Amino acid sequence: MTPGPPQDGTPAGEEPGGRRGLRATFGGLTTRGRSFLAAGAAAVGCSYVLGQEDLLRVGLLLAALPVACVLVLHRTRHRVTGSRRLAPERVSVGEEARVHLAVESVSRLPTGPLLLQDRVPYDLGPWPRFVLDRLEPGARRAVSYRVRAELRGRYPLGPLQLRLTDPFGMCEIDRGFSVRQTLTVVPHCAPLPPVALGGEAAGHGEGRHRAVALAGADDIIPRGYRHGDDLRRVHWRATARHGELMVRREEQPQRAHATVLLDTRGIAYAGAGPGSAFEWAVSGAASAAVHLLQRGFSVRLLTDTGASVPGTDGLAGTGHDPLDAAAPLLDALALIDHSEAEDLSGAHEALRDGRTGLLVAFLGELAGEQAASAARLRGRGGTALAFVLDPEVWTGAAAGYDGGARPLRLLREAGWTVLPVAPGDALPDLWRLAGMGGAKEDDGMVTGGRA
Repeated sequence: MTPGPPQDGTPAGEEPGGRRGLRATFGGLTTRGRSFLAAGAAAVGCSYVLGQEDLLRVGLLLAALPVACVLVLHRTRHRVTGSRRLAPERVSVGEEARVHLAVESVSRLPTGPLLLQDRVPYDLGPWPRFVLDRLEPGARRAVSYRVRAELRGRYPLGPLQLRLTDPFGMCEIDRGFSVRQTLTVVPHCAPLPPVALGGEAAGHGEGRHRAVALAGADDIIPRGYRHGDDLRRVHWRATARHGELMVRREEQPQRAHATVLLDTRGIAYAGAGPGSAFEWAVSGAASAAVHLLQRGFSVRLLTDTGASVPGTDGLAGTGHDPLDAAAPLLDALALIDHSEAEDLSGAHEALRDGRTGLLVAFLGELAGEQAASAARLRGRGGTALAFVLDPEVWTGAAAGYDGGARPLRLLREAGWTVLPVAPGDALPDLWRLAGMGGAKEDDGMVTGGRA
């Protein structure tokens, strides 16, 4: 991480050195400063009444000291810079990030003790405060604190506030910095075991395609040389035949498609907060998408409205780190919220484009005809896996754990592998169970297992 820009802007509504700023600085006089002013004024008045010149000198000294402190502090406030560095800027739910703060004096005069305070959202805890010793000219102080979020989202940090005092304690003023930073908290991604779910990558899945790229298997059909082509790719036999430089065409291996469907209907889930069913579904969708990217799939993330989550259409795990490709997906899931849709018709329309491939769905309550609609989401001959989160089970309203027998049975009859999810279930265990085809009960319904 590189340090952020110095946050040395002028407080809002104030001009450096202006009358309004100077008036505000005088308003920062402490009890000691006001007492000195009052004592000085009283001494000056008494000197005229009593005719004592020595008392006049004492009164002027008492009154001049807080005024001088105000003037010096007013100048110093604009000669202190602050900066913030966030490491890292993106964390998973439950992970910690560290915020590094630094202040530096570029004044020729020392400052008094400093009170440093940073504003953070309520979900990240109380505002951190630090008391710093006086800063000599050119001195720099650095402090840090940790933040941790139990709920995904984007959290603004700042603005940084600094309270300055003069060495005599006559005056104190607040300095605000306008620059902010944002901490992105993405859903927790659980590592999933490698199991055979169908639609495997490397040319064995549904919806596979071939795409020309810069690296891959050689194609037997050469093409003409283009400026910038690697000379090591020259096809000499074809060059001799055509009388011009020909190079071997390169292709990517066949890549399988996968679609992760996240049901975001507000009526399909109950409760809110870190342990709610919806948060489990969002975390599950993130975990499945990242796992499939690591397996070489081309992944897209859809919601119940049929909209592809922005920046996640056709993601592919390129390079050595598939997590780089998953960054847009995780950032989008950090902000995703409930939709107002009442059914899955939007997702049904989006899945008719023939690019479904392996379908992994995280579904909420399937009441009435919604179960039949969800069953039709599976394409003909495609592999489909459903994790169903019944809100009655998550709220404890259900007497027994049956996961909603009728919706699950309809999905199974349509060719889905179905795993009902209860509070406390771990996705890696359910994923492993899905690779075995689910757990069969006496009635033949695929029900999944408990963690």
